[in-house]
Amino acid sequence: MAQESPKNSAAEIPVTSNGEVDDSHEHGFNRDLKHSLPSGLGLSETQITSHGFDSTKEGVVEAGVFQGSPVPPLPSVMSPSRVAASRLAQQGSDLIVPAGGQRTQTKSGPVILADEIKNPAMEKLELVRKWSLNTYKCTRQIISEKLGRGSRTVDLELEAQIDILRDNKKKYENILKLAQTLSTQLFQMVHTQRQLGDAFADLSLKSLELHEEFGYNADTQKLLAKNGETLLGAINFFIASVNTLVNKTIEDTLMTVKQYESARIEYDAYRTDLEELNLGPRDANTLPKIEQSQHLFQAHKEKYDKMRNDVSIKLKFLEENKVKVLHNQLVLFHNAIAAYFAGNQKQLEQTLKQFHIKLKTPGVDAPSWLEEQ
Repeated sequence: MAQESPKNSAAEIPVTSNGEVDDSHEHGFNRDLKHSLPSGLGLSETQITSHGFDSTKEGVVEAGVFQGSPVPPLPSVMSPSRVAASRLAQQGSDLIVPAGGQRTQTKSGPVILADEIKNPAMEKLELVRKWSLNTYKCTRQIISEKLGRGSRTVDLELEAQIDILRDNKKKYENILKLAQTLSTQLFQMVHTQRQLGDAFADLSLKSLELHEEFGYNADTQKLLAKNGETLLGAINFFIASVNTLVNKTIEDTLMTVKQYESARIEYDAYRTDLEELNLGPRDANTLPKIEQSQHLFQAHKEKYDKMRNDVSIKLKFLEENKVKVLHNQLVLFHNAIAAYFAGNQKQLEQTLKQFHIKLKTPGVDAPSWLEEQ
């Protein structure tokens, strides 16, 4: 006798009294199953088998070609389990429709990332490893050179030019320091002379008996203060030019020299490493290391040659620029000092015009941008 399912009437499969499946109900079940499944899964490719309520196994969905043979007699009521329904839904979600319209079924499984996608943490770790290895090799090379055990590459001509540049930089810095001291002392003297001239001028107005004497001294001090301001402008221009030469032009060249020396240390470190590997045995384990060391040595050799060429070019241009700048500044300094102490005011002013030096008048502010326009 047929039993009614308490859960889903659409899942019931009625049978006749002789044990054969009723085709009309089967067609209805297939129609309902089509509505419940995605459109990509046909009934002709799916066969559902299920055990009775007393079995411990769950419903299983088997994919394959349906042969159309009559099924064996089954119990009067069949109810697929929830696990089978979830598997059917999961299998239906794996169906994708390509651009051509043909539906294909993909297998679900773990997602494998492409080789192009790299982990940022691993990249940083690799950079730290390379930096540590390079630092170790360079430190070992420096210690070996200081202890006299390691060999170093020396360009005698270039090293001599670098030594001369460093020595000249120290001497130019000393000249710059002394010129700044002279400028400070001259500024104080000019300020004192200006105050002294004002005091003489005040006394010449109040002392009728010494009016002329105070007036002469007031004019002399004011003239000296004016000439001192002109000389101060020339000295400050000299200081600014030498400061640019020492602390910018020469310093930039010395920065390139430091990069050259670092490249030289790296080159010698990898050269020593390659020489040690070549002296050892050659087998299947050491040949890849020798090949890699040869590649790194060649890369650092190219870097060293490039930096050596850059230093040579910068030293050449620096020498030409230094001669041109110092020639003009030394002529300016000499003419201004000579004219000042000779009392030749016109020559002093002519020297400043020759080098396009404009003096700032004390007590007068610079014109605004509206006045300039």
